[in-house]
Amino acid sequence: MNVQPIKTAPLLSALNFTIMKILSKISIAVLAIVCFIATSASAQMSESAAKAWVKKGEWRNGFKLKLYPGLDNVEFAKQYQANKKYWDEAFAFITNTNLDTLSVGKHAIDGDNVFATVTDGPTKELDKTGWEAHHNYLDLHLVISGREKTGVMNPANAKVTHPYDPAKDVENYDVNSVKGDYYIEDPSTVFVFFPQNSHRPGIHVDGYDKVKKLVIKIKMAK
Repeated sequence: MNVQPIKTAPLLSALNFTIMKILSKISIAVLAIVCFIATSASAQMSESAAKAWVKKGEWRNGFKLKLYPGLDNVEFAKQYQANKKYWDEAFAFITNTNLDTLSVGKHAIDGDNVFATVTDGPTKELDKTGWEAHHNYLDLHLVISGREKTGVMNPANAKVTHPYDPAKDVENYDVNSVKGDYYIEDPSTVFVFFPQNSHRPGIHVDGYDKVKKLVIKIKMAK
């Protein structure tokens, strides 16, 4: 009986080709993952880099007021770079407007993207105030005259008392669930609150029974 020899060369060649194709696909997938991670890392500034960017002040364009010490530098850098036009409009409004004579009520800046509201009235005792946060808009708070105390906290671990209301863009939290940090608002400093910065404004400061205040809403970049 004649036994035909097995031709291994074509089989090995085909096998090698298949393996190479698989390895090539794996390499491409790994490269894509590495590129994605690198891009994400570069897109998200570190705290130190964001703080340096804020301090450098290229965003100011003549804006001279201080930013409060609890500012989320990373989020500010991210939001400013995503919506530079809106921020520049908000800062220009503060710089170029006579805030002392600005009337109480709503003031248009850029349609629904950026708008301001002025209030003028008494502050409240601590137990009469509450925590709030917003999803679609961030807040710029500036006391025009007077002084008030404002609390700031991360609502991640806070107990929700009133679930998010999209019509009002507000969510409220239990005043006893998280203590937060407290600051004095005065005309020298702008306070910037992002969705992760629940705030408790309007708290009475001795000697200042009435406060005129500006709040500018800027649409969040998602």
